[in-house]
Amino acid sequence: MAAQSTLPLVLGLVDGLLNALTLAAGSLVGSGPPVSYTLGARVGLVALTTAAFAVFVADYADRRAYLMRASRQLNLTRRGQLATTRLGRLAMARSSRSTAIACTASFLGAALPLLAGAALPGLSWVVVVLAVVVLAALGAALGHLFAGSPVRWAAALGSGGVVVTWIGVWLHIA
Repeated sequence: MAAQSTLPLVLGLVDGLLNALTLAAGSLVGSGPPVSYTLGARVGLVALTTAAFAVFVADYADRRAYLMRASRQLNLTRRGQLATTRLGRLAMARSSRSTAIACTASFLGAALPLLAGAALPGLSWVVVVLAVVVLAALGAALGHLFAGSPVRWAAALGSGGVVVTWIGVWLHIA
């Protein structure tokens, strides 16, 4: 189960952090209204909603495609025959579980940094630093976990956070 949870967990965390940095960048760097608890909750809900839709559709489509390929390889007479069996219901259940993991991680990844910014109204820029550090730490952990270069992974995810923040400031959404 842990191996099956890695993708939705990492996807959710990264998605949530990047949503927070993009949607609230103006508020975080001081060019917009101050970060509030309601902004944290709203951005968290946006991240949760987009994660729910994207992860479920992608995960379920991938699982159904696997069942379709298996049906063809087994020379089953009806197209999608495996997808209508218990395996199809299992694919739906596993996609739902992946979606729940991704939604929770995305909500927390988006809301927690912004709630910290609301708690420190004069230091909301710290949220940007915190989010970029969390992304870099996640990158280092992934690099170590998957026998890659933790420094490269950390640099890539941290740089991505900086770029997304710059885009968010430029777009000035909130």
